[in-house]
Amino acid sequence: MTLAELDLNKTYTYADYFKWKFEDRVELIKGKLFKMSPAPNRIHQQLSGSVHGQLWSFLRGGKCQVFAAPFDVRLPRKSKEDKDIITVLQPDICVICDPAKLDDKGCIGAPDIVVEILSPGNNSKELKNKYEVYEESGVKEYWVVSPQDNTFIIYTLINGKYDASRLMVAGDVITSAILPGFSLDLTELFDDINK
Repeated sequence: MTLAELDLNKTYTYADYFKWKFEDRVELIKGKLFKMSPAPNRIHQQLSGSVHGQLWSFLRGGKCQVFAAPFDVRLPRKSKEDKDIITVLQPDICVICDPAKLDDKGCIGAPDIVVEILSPGNNSKELKNKYEVYEESGVKEYWVVSPQDNTFIIYTLINGKYDASRLMVAGDVITSAILPGFSLDLTELFDDINK
């Protein structure tokens, strides 16, 4: 079966997703199939590597773990059965502090932190659809990095709704309530990609 053969109006589950062997990477958001952007560009990969590396160094030896895409994050609503899961995402980076959420397939349940790096052409999917499912599923912090304009925003879950930080830029330092003591200097982060 090819991606073109699927009925895009149908609602799919993780059981379906797990059987597919497409060349293209896809995500399921509320049962609907979304084709992921082509391979990320150099700047996207540099940002991802830098953020992942800094998180990995900070978390090393602790209970929280960091993972980079491709890594399936399944967000169950009713049950954790593959046939009932209709949202499967591959965030650029995620931090999971509850080892019970990890299995051989990836993560089942909301990560503590999700980092998405915007690529040209995927901004509406990231900012609307993923925002909604991350909020609904209980992702505590959703970090959005825009390499196009060198900005960073953190959505923090408060009483079930996201509260946005101010738009952060070079000169700002990112901290996280989830990871006390962690900091990410945006000047260094963005300087690295602009060399």
